[in-house]
Amino acid sequence: MVHTPIYLDNHATTRCDPRVVDAMLPYFSEAFGNAASTSHRFGWAAQDAVNQAREQVASLINADPRSVVFTSGATEASNLAIKGIIQPLLRSADARSPHIITNEAEHRATLDPVKRLQRAGAEVTVLPVDKFGRVAPQQIADALRDETSLVSIMLANNEIGTINPIADIADVCRIRNVPFHCDAVQAVGRLPVDIEELGADLVSLSAHKLCGPKGVGALIVRRGNRRARPEPLLDGGGHENGLRSGTLPVPLIVGFGTACQIAGEALHADASRIGNLRDALWTQIRSLLDGLHLNGHPTDRLPGNLNVSFEGIDGDVLMNSLKEIAVSSGSACTSAEPEPSHVLRAIGRSDGLTRASLRFGIGRFNTHEEIEFAADYVVETVNRLRNPT
Repeated sequence: MVHTPIYLDNHATTRCDPRVVDAMLPYFSEAFGNAASTSHRFGWAAQDAVNQAREQVASLINADPRSVVFTSGATEASNLAIKGIIQPLLRSADARSPHIITNEAEHRATLDPVKRLQRAGAEVTVLPVDKFGRVAPQQIADALRDETSLVSIMLANNEIGTINPIADIADVCRIRNVPFHCDAVQAVGRLPVDIEELGADLVSLSAHKLCGPKGVGALIVRRGNRRARPEPLLDGGGHENGLRSGTLPVPLIVGFGTACQIAGEALHADASRIGNLRDALWTQIRSLLDGLHLNGHPTDRLPGNLNVSFEGIDGDVLMNSLKEIAVSSGSACTSAEPEPSHVLRAIGRSDGLTRASLRFGIGRFNTHEEIEFAADYVVETVNRLRNPT
């Protein structure tokens, strides 16, 4: 029996794995010490827990544990990477303004800091993407200047799931000795990610996208490139190797580490099973409906991502009609004004199709029965809205 509503919004956040919750609980109560307290057992136990979590996060992505800088989440991690590289250059005596390269389909956690830095005097190149949402390495090569100080390109798109050729882009940046930041939030824990093969200098991660807790993430700061070491945004204690001051949230960090360990152990099995569920959902929907547009690359995409635009239907009415499943619209809404998704606009979708889009995010806890129900439910709802009686 299928219980509704069915959660299919795993790109927004994921259910915290019960094993993760169990691992965290002691650190809210009996093991409550501050990891920076070095004079007693409570602090030592907390520091040991943080060190173990750092190892677990690093192990998932083949990183040096010393490169893991814990943050409050990926938004802070990306801000630390981008502002931490560019702000010192804006304050320097060098007459040339620092130059940033990114693309129009990035997450707002990248685009908004870049816009703020542009208002402060940085020069910015926002590259277009192709019809699948990809950035080509040659675009980066052509956009690089002598004053380019940072390139920021995401690994996998949060709306349409498309995977970018990050290793090739990293090669372009390395040849020119330009620091390269990569938002890998949607990919880590869902795809095999090897930091050494990826080649980015700075990589943003988030726990709650891989069945860990909200409120914790990390910035990977690869060692060896002094130009790619950001200046801290927060002062007050010099925690995290001087890059992120503040008392460490030990329970959340323990949860992050545990989530990474679980994700690593189940990575290939989960990706295969979730990909099969995604394919079953798409096959069932498109076999019974016409006027559909798949958004994103048909194969080079996250295994659990399906983003579809529906012709001949009002997007707001569609979303309001889908009470039994939890999905996201193609619209990215602010508190004041709804706007069509900038990602779908970037790949050439009309405002009408952009607003009439659904993003399905399939995750670890979804079942085949849920997918069958969701497909039938979407088909029934779309047909009813297209053909009102």
